[in-house]
Amino acid sequence: MKKIINDPNNVVAETLEGLALSNPDLIYVPELEVIARKEKTGKVGIVSGGGSGHEPAHAGFVGEGMLDAAVAGHVFASPSPDRILEGIKRADSGKGVLLVIKNYSGDIMNFELAAEMAEMEGIEVDYVVVKDDVAVEDSTYSAGRRGIAGTIYVHKIAGAKAQAGGTLAEVKAAAEKAIENIRSMGMSLSACTIPAAGKPNFTIEDDKMEIGMGIHGEPGIKRVDLMPSKEIAKTLLNHIFEDMDFDGSNVALMVNGLGTTPPMELYILNKDVHEELEKRNITVESNLVGNYMTALDMGGCSITLMKLDDELRELLNASCQTPALTIR
Repeated sequence: MKKIINDPNNVVAETLEGLALSNPDLIYVPELEVIARKEKTGKVGIVSGGGSGHEPAHAGFVGEGMLDAAVAGHVFASPSPDRILEGIKRADSGKGVLLVIKNYSGDIMNFELAAEMAEMEGIEVDYVVVKDDVAVEDSTYSAGRRGIAGTIYVHKIAGAKAQAGGTLAEVKAAAEKAIENIRSMGMSLSACTIPAAGKPNFTIEDDKMEIGMGIHGEPGIKRVDLMPSKEIAKTLLNHIFEDMDFDGSNVALMVNGLGTTPPMELYILNKDVHEELEKRNITVESNLVGNYMTALDMGGCSITLMKLDDELRELLNASCQTPALTIR
């Protein structure tokens, strides 16, 4: 294993410390592994988090117009309730806190418990659950669909609604609308290496790819021969379209890398996705290409579509400034 690390058991803390040092508006809470905005905002707080290894998610999206705090667990492991409670406290300005949770069993359990603990201390808390992955109904880590890269759009929509002065109920409603209109599908070319393990957690043959693999290496739908980019675009989009009708819609599109896929390849795929969307009279209004929710050093990608209406369009285009995404 070749990694730019020190102690494999200390990668989460050192990652978050390095992130905070490069972003003076953020603060790192050691041992509890929380990244938060330094200043209270006077609005509804937005908190997300989950296992580490998906950087820049989630800490990279803390900042103006998105998250107020992000909570990190160990690599691919849910953060404990005490860590989440600290994130809630850091985000709370007296108007309530919304938790954005990806649909994994450990996250659901620990975030719900932390919400109960916060409410016992007088903080109003509510939550939404993101389940945008159309690949499988149940997985190793989840009961029901997994939450993957579409979570970033939920951060954006909820954060913008809160920034605009929405109440906790209004922020939750906007986040839920986003969730209802987001679908994602991914594929993998290679395994990832958990630092503490020191070796890949599975193997994919050089001439194969796995359709629908999860961001923790959970099995997908099937392993197939390696395809050219045009076929990958068509295959992933067809799974999305089988689940939800996007024909004739205006959408936000994210082509997300899983860790080691070069920008060159993501842009080629992005071009091919656009060509497939044009065939269905789907208009792309917003287009993100890059690493937004990764799986350590996994090779591969995911495609996310969010169907837009007037409210979602306005919130998507609202300004934000975070380490991983800035809109002005």
